[in-house]
Amino acid sequence: MERTLVVFKPDAVKRAIVGEILTRFERAGLKIVGQKMLRPDYDHYYHHYEKIGKMVSRRGEKAFSVTLEMMQQGPVIAVVLEGIEAVSLVRKMVGTTEPKEALPGTIRGDYAHMSFSHADKEGVGVPNLIHASGDLEEANSEIAHWFSESELFDYDTVHETHTQVKRPK
Repeated sequence: MERTLVVFKPDAVKRAIVGEILTRFERAGLKIVGQKMLRPDYDHYYHHYEKIGKMVSRRGEKAFSVTLEMMQQGPVIAVVLEGIEAVSLVRKMVGTTEPKEALPGTIRGDYAHMSFSHADKEGVGVPNLIHASGDLEEANSEIAHWFSESELFDYDTVHETHTQVKRPK
């Protein structure tokens, strides 16, 4: 089983759609193994977006700065999800980073719409609701950054037999 990190950004929290979106992940067969609300400081986000995600080299200093500013506009909800190929499943469900280009049926396609060009013109970060780990290595690093081992849980759900083809014990 894979684990992946999802962070509901301040725009998702303020719009009160976290529960609705989290339900979509659960219905797809993913299990919540860690969850908490917090308001990280600049250093925490710097480590997440640059030390792990290498955002400056990928997107540039300006995108990095507006993202960190946007992330500090309110609390976030960090969630660790577990399931078969959880990283790629979550990425598929979330949709592309730019909401304008996200397909209908994806979380960003259904709940967000701003383009990078509009955000750049306004000098703001793109409110795209969620951060989702990009690959398994990134997921493992991000989970270790956001959660201690004691905050992650191992348990069975009644649905695992049907969503993960596990044999009943």
